[in-house]
Amino acid sequence: MDISLIKTVTLNSGATSEHPPLSFEAGPVNIIVGPNNSGKSLLLRELNDFLRERKPFDRCKILKEISFEEGVFEQAATDLRMHLRYATIEQKAQPDHIFVAKNGEHVQLAEKPLNEWIKAPAVNDPYGFFRAFLKLNTIKLDGPNRIGLVADKELGDLQSEPKNRLAQLFAKDEARNELRGVIYDALKTYFVLDPTRVGHVRIRLSDRAPVSMIEEKGIHAESVAFHRSALHIADASDGIKAFCGILAELYAGDFRILLIDEPEAFLHPSLAFLLGKAVAAKARSSGKQLFISTHSASFLMGCIQSGAKTNVVRLTYSEKVATARLLPSAKLTTLMRNPLLRSAGILNGVFYEGVVVTEADPDRAFYTEVNERILQKIPAKGARNCLFVNAQNKQTIHQIIKPLRELGIPAAGIVDIDIIKEGGVVWSSFLKAGGIPESFIQPLGALRASVKAELDKTGKDMKRDGGISILSGDALRAMRELCDALESHGLFVVRGGELESWLSNLGVTGHGPTWLIPMLERLGEDPAAPDYVSASDNDVWEFMHGIAKWLSSAGRKGLDGLAPNIGPS
Repeated sequence: MDISLIKTVTLNSGATSEHPPLSFEAGPVNIIVGPNNSGKSLLLRELNDFLRERKPFDRCKILKEISFEEGVFEQAATDLRMHLRYATIEQKAQPDHIFVAKNGEHVQLAEKPLNEWIKAPAVNDPYGFFRAFLKLNTIKLDGPNRIGLVADKELGDLQSEPKNRLAQLFAKDEARNELRGVIYDALKTYFVLDPTRVGHVRIRLSDRAPVSMIEEKGIHAESVAFHRSALHIADASDGIKAFCGILAELYAGDFRILLIDEPEAFLHPSLAFLLGKAVAAKARSSGKQLFISTHSASFLMGCIQSGAKTNVVRLTYSEKVATARLLPSAKLTTLMRNPLLRSAGILNGVFYEGVVVTEADPDRAFYTEVNERILQKIPAKGARNCLFVNAQNKQTIHQIIKPLRELGIPAAGIVDIDIIKEGGVVWSSFLKAGGIPESFIQPLGALRASVKAELDKTGKDMKRDGGISILSGDALRAMRELCDALESHGLFVVRGGELESWLSNLGVTGHGPTWLIPMLERLGEDPAAPDYVSASDNDVWEFMHGIAKWLSSAGRKGLDGLAPNIGPS
């Protein structure tokens, strides 16, 4: 197996504007994730433009540099030698030039210097032979060309170089059989190549495997009958076409570097998972390198669970600031395996600009709706591209916030005021999840105990009787100081008491689901209706605006190692 080609990839940005540019060792599988418009597809284009078109790095916005493994020039020389082709009737070479043909493409190179370079390949390469090798060994698969991978193709002259991927796969019995097994495991149907339209080859999906190679590859009556009973892939769904097309490219082509943009397009999550697992496993066993941008947590999970070394790079671009961070695979694995995190769909957080974590599902539903109405009326005050998830209670909310922040994902928590009742491990874990330094946890704990004592003195229920408004004087100021300190680190306490304290002017009563459903009905559905409740600049609308400000702020505390200053906002 050939060694990988690319050693390291360096980008123009790092974890924050104060961090050095990200540089990572390229593995068999390199996944690019992040919110919309963060630069995922652009990075793939820049990789493609450098590897295939020689675009210089100084014209790239995201890509800074690529280094190659030792021995790649020797690999290039061997590869070019194997694919030398002299001119044919259809191809006319320039004088003293020779063709190098591979993967259905060809380039013309100066013959004498090429032969000299092949004998002793070196970094000194004035004719660009190494770049020609890169061009013939790199392919980019995106939306426009993905479905076309499974279209009927000319079979061509089997005595000569295959001119397309299906012709290559038709000639590679071992690769085709391996691919057939992978597709059967996923789709429970057999991938076969049909040559019975003489001169052409087409993909069919059969209920049974061919009994022999001759039945699949022949044109006699038995072969015709076998293929007639199978489904022409043109009649399959776009998802099936995309799944089979990407895998056919991976198994048939001799490309060493594949750039794939959103391979999960058209795929059900379960199929996206299987595709991720299949492409990563093939990359691991073949020496190919994949650079893939995706919006699918399922595809990402499949890649990681394949066992292949998988880099996950998260890009963001907000307020004209770009970031790039390598996400530790071990932490991503934790997100996939922990039952609480998996059930909450936390892995999806890598595709959003921020995450809001609530105590329970009614809280999640309500705050999601509040944010949507803010974005409708006052977009600048809402949390854009934000994922809302829920824990099981306030005791478990830190278990979701902490791993997200460890991945560099802004994760804000919303809790009812009775968090103040919680001392010991529950309180300290909540603060630690918010990135509050150890040296501040004890003073804040003392402040919490003091405030709780004052709340208890009132004889009132802090959740249902008005929240912090039941305090006065120094006790009220202390409570505000405590809430301000927590909010500066993305931990938001409902100062009115609890979820059900919001929008009390609407007259909705109840608790949990018995409050949520009437509240959503009272908010209204039709923005044009006179009783539709729009966002304003007070109550829960202002509370959510504060959360949005923390999520989008480049200077937020509690994330990215920023200065842990605690005090009033």
